[in-house]
Amino acid sequence: MDSLLGSQPEGDSGFLYGCGRPLAAAYDVALLDLDGVCFSGDARVPHAADGANGAREYGMRLVFVTNNASRSPVAVVNKLARNDIAASPDEVFSAAMDAAALLHEHLPDGASVLVVGGEGLRQALTDEGFKVVASADDGPAAVVQGWDAAVDWAMMSEGLYAITNGALHVATNLDATLPTERGFALGNGSLVAAIANASGRRPLAGGKPFPGIYQRALRRSGGTRPLAVGDRLNTDHVGARAADIPGLHVLTGVSTARDVLLASPEERPTFLHTDLRGLLEPHPAPERIGSGVQGWWQVGDECWRVTDAGLEDRNAGILDASCATVSLDAYRALACALWEFADAHAGGTEVPHVPELNVVS
Repeated sequence: MDSLLGSQPEGDSGFLYGCGRPLAAAYDVALLDLDGVCFSGDARVPHAADGANGAREYGMRLVFVTNNASRSPVAVVNKLARNDIAASPDEVFSAAMDAAALLHEHLPDGASVLVVGGEGLRQALTDEGFKVVASADDGPAAVVQGWDAAVDWAMMSEGLYAITNGALHVATNLDATLPTERGFALGNGSLVAAIANASGRRPLAGGKPFPGIYQRALRRSGGTRPLAVGDRLNTDHVGARAADIPGLHVLTGVSTARDVLLASPEERPTFLHTDLRGLLEPHPAPERIGSGVQGWWQVGDECWRVTDAGLEDRNAGILDASCATVSLDAYRALACALWEFADAHAGGTEVPHVPELNVVS
């Protein structure tokens, strides 16, 4: 059954949707992650510009939703422009802006705030009417902490002094790591944990994976049929599911195809593609063939199942390799088959060997 929001296999909301039209035509706003989706640090992401700009041609609105609190909206727009993606500052919603919105739920307008972070966070708080102060001696009502390369021992200690004196501790996000060209560096969550460990107080947190950042970004966009797009299962897609928003996962960032196949129910996307071309294409609906927990899943011409023996292609037999190249539709069929197997054997039989996958589209 194909509808405006796609079709879904019966019985479990954890399986993939299908959509007979390009996603950019079926959904009216894309809530796009940045790093790993639109760019990768200072490197370009293949097909990102074509996918994002092409989605606009279908009439889809774009909102760039990021856990990075260090960049101002103008800085984000400039970085997107260097990657040939068109955007305007009012289309950016960062974790810094989310933290400022969260503060309004706990503090009066104009309250004083100490920033452990960078200029993007200071601007977001100032834009929302808060008074940014430089020292714990100024008696701030809150400490707001967001990642920035300038955060050091002195800045973190200043935040600790204020929190110890009674200030509210708010984190823009709790990401433990930050992807860079060299690998994973310390993320804001790791720095937040250091202050929380010293203060003994648990901070309030915005950003992904909490649903509020998607809900606030959606209200700003004015859209009614949102689609979240992200590369990271434990932030982008956990947040999307918590906000009851369908999610498109792309393979240009952190979480791999193997990660997707082994995803827990709260992490599972509702659409799969290799990159942002997924916005411009229909997504064939997965079809369940046969009965019992060892039935087949078919997507397009690909038909796969999972048994105790392993991952089985209906034509080629058991996939027995440490790394394998599969088509996009095979990847989608495997996701449904593995999720079904894992759910049916929760707490019992272990999922069989799952190789690293190279997905080609």
